[in-house]
This record gives sequence, structure tokens and C-alpha cells, in this order.
Amino acid sequence: MDWKSKKIRAILENALLEDKAVQDITTALTIDRKLRGTGTIVARQPCVLAGLGCIAATMEIFAELAAKGGAPVGRFTVVSHPEIFDGVKLKKGQPIAVIRGNAAAMLSTERVILNLLQRMSGIATATNEFVRAVAGTRTKILDTRKTIPGLRPLDKYSVCCGGGLNHRQDLQDGVSIKDNHISVGGGMAKMLESALKFRRGKQWVQVEVRTQSDLDTAIAGGAESILLDDMTPAAVKKAVKQIREALPGVQVEAGGSITLANVADYAKAGVDFVVVGAVTSASAWADLSMKVSVDVS
Repeated sequence: MDWKSKKIRAILENALLEDKAVQDITTALTIDRKLRGTGTIVARQPCVLAGLGCIAATMEIFAELAAKGGAPVGRFTVVSHPEIFDGVKLKKGQPIAVIRGNAAAMLSTERVILNLLQRMSGIATATNEFVRAVAGTRTKILDTRKTIPGLRPLDKYSVCCGGGLNHRQDLQDGVSIKDNHISVGGGMAKMLESALKFRRGKQWVQVEVRTQSDLDTAIAGGAESILLDDMTPAAVKKAVKQIREALPGVQVEAGGSITLANVADYAKAGVDFVVVGAVTSASAWADLSMKVSVDVS
């Protein structure tokens, strides 16, 4: 993750502006702006870490905003042990990072930093649970576009930290013909033919199928990727066999109503990927905390 990229910096700056961090009235009225402090971020539960770089990046942006407002806060240092990095499995009580610098600034940015870390680590942790559930099979875990508007780069990065893979980043990233496209566009065969004919460059063409008729049409039309949606594991296994015999090189995915309880059954059915929207849309945030104290060093 490039925490200095314009896109990521915009996300972090907007988060600080949303919280009016530079206008933190409680801190302004109660804390000496010259006081130096130490902020320690700790995992309060076992989890997979994601978003470590957001700490230094957020503090840097806050310092820039504060300086523009006429209240410079100076420089910060963010230190982590070498064994702490995105994707590592944290133990309960394990320190993540230590921030040193202006104490008031830490108090004003605490919520933004924790919001980012907790959400991202929650997604990484949930993804890793699915990844571990299909261990030993050929199947990989894919995410979806079910992300918080404006936060997709962070959500999808978090999936990778948990051991999953990203599906499409956006609507330009590959052709994926779904049920509503088929309904509006005049049927799967017509839409598949059009997509294969007019696609740009190396864009792959995927078709979502739910019935045997859909599957037969997708195979006959030369789909390059087939998503088996809302099928039982038994139906998926049968469909995979048919696809492998007809189109050996086609990527096969299963999606819809996938849970930790049944994901292994779908993996054993032989699909290349299982698509799990819940890792970004329904993951519980990781429990992390930040304690700020006066720096006496």
C-alpha cells in the first residue's frame, strides 16, 4: 500500500476533516499544546493486522493541516517492532506501534487512526478465517465490490492482508455479466457474444449463471470465466465437472450465501475461487486501543 499516493492521502485527509480533528475543542481547552506524549496502540484481541502505515500517514497529514491553521504541532515518530507488519497475526495484548510527539495531536487523531486500523484489521481477520477454512484445496478466496464508498482501496488491501485476493477493483476492470444485465440486454447468449466481440484489450469476460440452462448457454458461448451463483455445493460440483470437460481453461467461481460453515464444501466441489462479499460488508471491527501518556523521556 502506497500511503503517500494522492488517492490514499485524500481518504485520510477527508477522515480528519470529517472529524474536525484540527478543531478538537476538548483537547484545545484542556491540554497544553506544548506537551509531548507517547501513544501506544495495542491489540485487545487476537487478529490479523492491516493498515499499519495509516498511523504515520495520518499523523503527517494532521501536522500539515494544523500548520496551515496556524497551530504547528511539530514532528512525530512511529515505531513498531520488526515482527509487526500488515498480515501478521497479533496476540491479545500485543503492542502494535508507539507514537511519540505532540500529545494534543495524538488525542485529536486517536479516533481516526483507530477507526482505520480496526476496520482494516477486522476485514483482514475475517478474510483469513475463510482462507484457513479452504486450506488444502485449490480454492482461493475472492472479495467483491461490496465496500464502503470511498474506502475501496483500503478494504481491498485489507483482504490481501488476510490472505485473500481481489476480484474486480471497479466496473472497468473486466467484464462481468450478471442477471440484471441479462434481463435488460436481451439474454445471455446475445450479451456474451457482444462482450467477447467488443471488449477492450485483454479484458476477461465472465458470466454469472444460476440454472442449468444458463450454464449450457455460457459454455456454448465461450465464456472465459463462470460464476456459479446461489447453487448448492452438490450442484456446483456437477457444474464444475461439465465446465472442465467442455472448457478446460475456464476460471470457475462459486458465490452467493457463502459462510464459514459451508465454504469448505464449495471448495471441495472443485472451484478455483469462492467469492465472499461478507469479508468487506459484514466483518466485525478488530478490538484495538490507543493509550496516550505524558512523555517523560
